[in-house]
Amino acid sequence: MRKKTIIDSFILTGAALTAASCGQDGKTPAKQPNVVFILADDLGWGDLSCYGQELFQTPNIDALAQSGIRFTQAYSGTTVSAPSRSCLVTGMHSGHTPIRGNKEILPEGQHPLPEGTVTIFKDLKNAGYTTGAFGKWGLGPVGSTGDPQAQGVDRFFGPNCQRLAHSYYPDHVWDNSTYVELTDNCDEIPYGQGTYVPDLIHEKALGFMATAVSEDKPFFMWYPTTIPHAELIVPEDDIIEGLRGKFPEKPYHGVDDGPMFRKGGYCSQEYPHATFAAMVLRLDRYVGEIVQKLKDLGIYDNTIIIFASDNGPHLEGGADPDFFNSNGPWRGYKRDVYEGGIRVPFIVSWNGHVKPGQTSDFMCSFWDLMPTLRELIGQDADSQDMDGVSLLPLLEGRKGQKEHDYLYFEFPSLGGRQAVHQGPWKLVHMNAREDNEVFELYNLDKDPSETTDVSGSNPEVLEALKAIMRDAHTPSPEFPLLREEME
Repeated sequence: MRKKTIIDSFILTGAALTAASCGQDGKTPAKQPNVVFILADDLGWGDLSCYGQELFQTPNIDALAQSGIRFTQAYSGTTVSAPSRSCLVTGMHSGHTPIRGNKEILPEGQHPLPEGTVTIFKDLKNAGYTTGAFGKWGLGPVGSTGDPQAQGVDRFFGPNCQRLAHSYYPDHVWDNSTYVELTDNCDEIPYGQGTYVPDLIHEKALGFMATAVSEDKPFFMWYPTTIPHAELIVPEDDIIEGLRGKFPEKPYHGVDDGPMFRKGGYCSQEYPHATFAAMVLRLDRYVGEIVQKLKDLGIYDNTIIIFASDNGPHLEGGADPDFFNSNGPWRGYKRDVYEGGIRVPFIVSWNGHVKPGQTSDFMCSFWDLMPTLRELIGQDADSQDMDGVSLLPLLEGRKGQKEHDYLYFEFPSLGGRQAVHQGPWKLVHMNAREDNEVFELYNLDKDPSETTDVSGSNPEVLEALKAIMRDAHTPSPEFPLLREEME
């Protein structure tokens, strides 16, 4: 049972965060809070105006940040989509979580979460929540052990496969295990004039919240939007019309026909800068509409809203993160274990519970979500099957917040990459399974952009972080990382 806190004593809706803390005075227990987690796809640290974007504004996300806590030292699960999501839903870092890379399963999907995996969806479902996932899945094909429904999701809508999610006008999506053909996204109709799938997913997500309220059940809605992943395209509306001509442009020539059309190739785009900005602004509009829907449904005060990105900004499909300063002050991009590939925007808002207008440099990560939600529903937040710590004390403004001794990241592609962050120190291991492996040590307090390797002058720190790196990695036959695992 979670101890009753000072903040619980004066917030009516927080008087019973868990069933165990309810009804002691004979009053009707307050409902467990709903949880909405909005996960952007490849959105960089600097792509939001509340994190420093100067070329366009994101007023709704800025307002969300102002209503709660904006974290400045938050990290994704790792540096690409599928394993980052795996860290998020299992509470384990990328040296332990089952999915550690974007491993394709033909004809449609990625390597599946194994049977028996404990996920946040199962935890909340067992606690009486309705669970939904609206957007890109990437954790196992339909019908596999990684199917959303097999992992505790009551309602899934969107593209199951990450590769097919590259297209914003695909020929189909999935509604749980039902194949939904999008007949207006066909070769006979010019690309970009049919159904823009992020709009459709957004509509279904709003409907899911309304249905859960009508059924009088708390809900957890995971909203892993595909925006602003690599393909650059948006519907013709007021957003894009107001941005064309605002930026210098270099047209991008992509895939507009052939076998990869709608199957993972990125379309051509005459206005890549304007279109990227329009996509982020469209996401910002979605966020505003989700918040407004919660208010219209009368559940805003009893809903935790979380916003983050799954990894750093990409360099594909005509994207130009350097132009927008998408990675902010950090070095690197998606697929790097430097800060630019893994440090992400992270915002938490909970009206009446989280003090507004806060900025926190607390070091946290995706694998903290699961223990946080476990404490919220009265379960064990210190279970040995997780690497995270509950952030609930920090969110509620009370004492007792545990801290990470270190954060660990790995990426088995591109020769194998690892990183450990402990205190001011960051150890990066490149070419982990190659003959030319390299260790680089950075002091992030003095050198946040990781420009100067100081391993030569700090041998004791280097060896200590190497030891942590060795202990944090558990070998995976499906995702070998080190040279000895390839033999």
